[in-house]
Amino acid sequence: MHPRNAHRFSYNFPELIACCSELAPFVFVNPYGNESIDFANPDAVKALNKALLSHFYNIKNWDIPVNYLCPPIPGRADYIHYLADLLADYNDGIIPRGEKLVGLDVGVGANCVYPIIGRKEYGWSFVGSDIDSVAVASAQRIVDSNPVLSNGVTIRLQPSSKDIFAGIIQSGEQFDFTLCNPPFHASPEEAAAGSERKHRNLGLDRKSKPVLNFGGQNNELWCEGGEEAFLRRMVEQSATISTQCFWFTSLVSKSASLPAVYNALRAAHAWEVHTIDMAQGQKISRIVAWTFLKDEEQEKWCKKRWGQ
Repeated sequence: MHPRNAHRFSYNFPELIACCSELAPFVFVNPYGNESIDFANPDAVKALNKALLSHFYNIKNWDIPVNYLCPPIPGRADYIHYLADLLADYNDGIIPRGEKLVGLDVGVGANCVYPIIGRKEYGWSFVGSDIDSVAVASAQRIVDSNPVLSNGVTIRLQPSSKDIFAGIIQSGEQFDFTLCNPPFHASPEEAAAGSERKHRNLGLDRKSKPVLNFGGQNNELWCEGGEEAFLRRMVEQSATISTQCFWFTSLVSKSASLPAVYNALRAAHAWEVHTIDMAQGQKISRIVAWTFLKDEEQEKWCKKRWGQ
């Protein structure tokens, strides 16, 4: 994990329980003598997230609707920290902080986790977008009920399932970065098969019905064409707002998606592209980042918005 990731060490369950008593019933001592939870139990995972968000990010009121995505916090934090490093690379090695930096979370979800982490760690402001009205309402409740978010996070409903930036980014708005965790399955059947694999990897009875321990609605788990098609569409649409954002970024879960993404970036005439590798345990993923701003435009952007 990233060296600034607060979750790179083992969970301190007594501290977490002190912040969120709901976690206590789910904690047990495993055969190795360590405290843990059943990560196949969605209620346990949700209670762990509540505790982590309370303890590390001062989020005292957090909940999500049943069956919505309950993301693993450590991996989300890694994305934020690597993104901060990317910004620092273009700011004389200094991470730009504060509310004047604005990020767009494409697909903020019901959980609002990326804005929570970015707001706490670096003081950034966020716009979170989603096509799901239930998710938007949930994210808005989280923002409204936590003072640390209420003045720095705006939630917007994306009215079109085909658009990513149009309908969200308004005329004259500028964003220092975008981030996204796209749906990576191409169909409901593929998503179900993925759930079954996770089920087997957790050592559960194959005859029992798979449970999504981290949840997820259809639009969170799959889209037509899967991750590759979504990312191609994102690249194409980013070119239409090339001067309104410095860094466009997205998580890319499948290495097999990368050639199509790079081809799309070449076709869109991206000026600069970076691939940032990440690893959490055995899970390997990466961030692809691109900008259309040329060197002189980048320098002007940093001086104007980041004060360097």
